[in-house]
Amino acid sequence: MLLRGCLVILLLGVQFAFGQQKPNPDWVNQKFSMFIHWGLYSELGGVWKGQPVRSGYSEQIQSFAKIPKAEYEAVAKEFDPEKWNADSVVALAKAAGMKSIVFTSKHHDGFCMYHSKYTKYNIVDATPFKRDVMKELSDACLRQGVKFAVYYSLIDWNFPGNGITPHNADAISKEHHAFSMHQVEEIMTNYGPISEIWFDMGSLSGQQSKELYDLVSRLQPQCMVSGRLGNDRGDFAVMADNAYPDYKIGVPWQTPASFFDETWSYRSWQERGSLDKKIDEKLRSLVKVVSRGGNFLLNIGPRGDGSVVEFERDALLAMGKWMKRYGEGIYNTTANPFDHAVKWGDITCKGSNLYLFVEKIPANREIILNGLIGKAKKASLLVDGKALNLKQDGQSVSVNIPGDVKPDRGMIVVKLEFAGAFRVVPDQILETSELSAVNAIPVYAYSSMDYYSSFRSTVGFSWHFRKSGKTITPIIVYTAGEQGKELRLVIDGKEQDVTLVGGEVQKLNNHPEGITWGKVYMFDPQEERFNGTILDPKVNAAAWRLWDDFKPGKALNIPMQEKQSVHILHELTSDREQDVLVELGVADGVQVALNGKDVLLRTYVGGVPRTNEVIKLHLKKGNNQLVVKLHNRYGTEVTYLMNPNVKQEEYKLRLKSMKLYSGEIHDCSLGMAHPANKNSDMGLRDIRVELE
Repeated sequence: MLLRGCLVILLLGVQFAFGQQKPNPDWVNQKFSMFIHWGLYSELGGVWKGQPVRSGYSEQIQSFAKIPKAEYEAVAKEFDPEKWNADSVVALAKAAGMKSIVFTSKHHDGFCMYHSKYTKYNIVDATPFKRDVMKELSDACLRQGVKFAVYYSLIDWNFPGNGITPHNADAISKEHHAFSMHQVEEIMTNYGPISEIWFDMGSLSGQQSKELYDLVSRLQPQCMVSGRLGNDRGDFAVMADNAYPDYKIGVPWQTPASFFDETWSYRSWQERGSLDKKIDEKLRSLVKVVSRGGNFLLNIGPRGDGSVVEFERDALLAMGKWMKRYGEGIYNTTANPFDHAVKWGDITCKGSNLYLFVEKIPANREIILNGLIGKAKKASLLVDGKALNLKQDGQSVSVNIPGDVKPDRGMIVVKLEFAGAFRVVPDQILETSELSAVNAIPVYAYSSMDYYSSFRSTVGFSWHFRKSGKTITPIIVYTAGEQGKELRLVIDGKEQDVTLVGGEVQKLNNHPEGITWGKVYMFDPQEERFNGTILDPKVNAAAWRLWDDFKPGKALNIPMQEKQSVHILHELTSDREQDVLVELGVADGVQVALNGKDVLLRTYVGGVPRTNEVIKLHLKKGNNQLVVKLHNRYGTEVTYLMNPNVKQEEYKLRLKSMKLYSGEIHDCSLGMAHPANKNSDMGLRDIRVELE
């Protein structure tokens, strides 16, 4: 059985190989960082012409207050941040326990907080301050041992020919992209080691995203690139603003958080509320993110004069004091090794230790962990090392928290030590020799064409199964849709790469003659995000029009505009419950739902081949509804193909026998051997692994 302690992170997909550049282990392990939103907008502080601008984030005040370009540019003449002190800001980050600083080199307004030679619209050339604050911050980080990183907006309202749109997901012109390439090159060249570059917004072409990614990787090979670069080209996934996933993610990831959901930059009239409640809130958020394997990026918004808001400063200093007491359970840890969350709080892991962050103390004050194989030797309070009563009964470990132990910032932190390695018993142990997407534990990533077209993707499957014996022979069963793909199968830590070619032909046990393809309806193209949602035929039923042009197996072109989706509804009946294979044409994004359940959700960007899919539909006896959504980014049409006239057969490919660990419980994982990128959904929903 695979050791599922802290050192084994195979399921999470974050693996480090000697000499590799990415993922940068320093970045993965830092856990807590500072974000700084500071720019020309900070001078306004959320106010325009004496009135608070209450809509939108204050760093986008130019857009939400509809400030004319010339009037906004004139603000630069008043921008003189005399209280800016880079060393003080870095010292504050260190005191807070933050390991890196991400600084806004340029936000959507296009104003550069560094001395760019490609525009005079920067803090050196356009303001009376005339100092390169980003260079000062980079140097201060280097002096004080804090990693330096930059935010860079991929949209630029000041670039010639660009306008302001409310969605900020604009296409990028060739001229603008060339400008961005120049600016990113000078940032990567002139500002020392850069831990990460936090691209944001815009809707780039696949080639534009690739060129920016390649540029960064060439100039700074260890610099981590944010997933908001788009087209699934990032090195780490970025959650939505102030979003906290309730599931584990199988790639490096980060939650960006602000002190107040309403804004990221300074807002003079912001109601800040209780300092203590805010400190507790952000510490709980930090623990939640880290316990799920992510990094927490917490923002501050300095004033226009360069000073840090006292509320944010005091909150960070208090968080830093807490981190000094409990940072052992945060830094260099891995996610909760259990397959489930616990009701009383969160768990992190490091070496032979578990760290229990207890928020809700049970009435009997007993913290119970079931499914642990290994010798628990000591439980103690992390803050002072005080020993706690520890009991172990087989695979069950319990820790008693005395009544006089009080929460510290809403949490009691317990260190549970084991005598050597320990194992966690999986929640789901299969008593079958057939492994499929249906009984798998998905390994998730976060696919992002652009900010508004993002969704949780699947980049791997894992299983735990019971089987006796010393060896096992895996057989991969696949369809024509998977032919030629290169997969990596791992059983009990041993890898086997396989190309899906050949194998024994096996006819599907179905009766396609008993399937009647009935009426087809279209919900006309409309502007829509591609984020995992699909129309329900019952909703707005009158808007679905009969599509008489459709013929099974015939490709039809549908005129589209940019960022539109079209929905097609098929009504079909089957004389029995059965599986049937169909060929489906694809677009930039494709989603398929059969009787309300997703069958396919993929994008074809970031190097993913844009070839037709062959998918398996599990039809119920009687009436079925099949909805297909095609998403178009920049084209003028999409091609729709639904072809049921494909061979109804699968292929059984027998692999080499593999050795098993001793014992009866074993682990298996499956994914792409050489994925086009780290975040695109891999498909493979019809793959099966049979074990002999």
